[in-house]
Amino acid sequence: MIETLLSAVATWITNVISASGYLGVLGLMAVESACIPLPSEVIMPFAGYLVSTGRFALLAAATMGAIGCNVGSTLTYLVAARGGRKAVERWGAYVLVNRAELDRVEGFFARYGSATVFIGRLLPVVRTYIALPAGLARMPMVKFQLYTFLGSWPWCFGLAYIGRLLGERWNSNLTLRNTFHELDALVVFAIVVGLGWFVWSRWRNRLASHR
Repeated sequence: MIETLLSAVATWITNVISASGYLGVLGLMAVESACIPLPSEVIMPFAGYLVSTGRFALLAAATMGAIGCNVGSTLTYLVAARGGRKAVERWGAYVLVNRAELDRVEGFFARYGSATVFIGRLLPVVRTYIALPAGLARMPMVKFQLYTFLGSWPWCFGLAYIGRLLGERWNSNLTLRNTFHELDALVVFAIVVGLGWFVWSRWRNRLASHR
């Protein structure tokens, strides 16, 4: 069931980008940065694949992805800044963010300050939620936007670049195609196990925090 869900999500992402172009990349990355765990690891590599076909330009794809990160992160920032911790705790439960995790992220932000926004955008998972403590701390908006973009752009560029390389080699390298085909089952298994562990650990921590 999870494998089917992951496949459906990946198919939906590629369809959105194929139909909407750069705006699709921007929109999907905005969703990913609004505390909704939509995988940028699918969004940007597919954009990179379209670079290999000549439909996209690499710098433009990365930039649109980074702008999308700013859009989604701004929405999250405003929810936290205007609603306070109570709103974050209430709505955070729907994206599997519990109080203990929020405490840790806030503590990290308090220790390292505004640089946390820049560093956090370069880290998997963390990048999705880093706007929350920035909003709670009411980090200056201009600085927040700047650090978010500067941290997001290398992430988007790196994933798109990988997608472009794979796209260029996919049809020209039979060995690569055969290897990926042989490893399909292993890759799917790893994704399922990883996603299962992520969900289980979040729900376990959430239940523990309510005891």
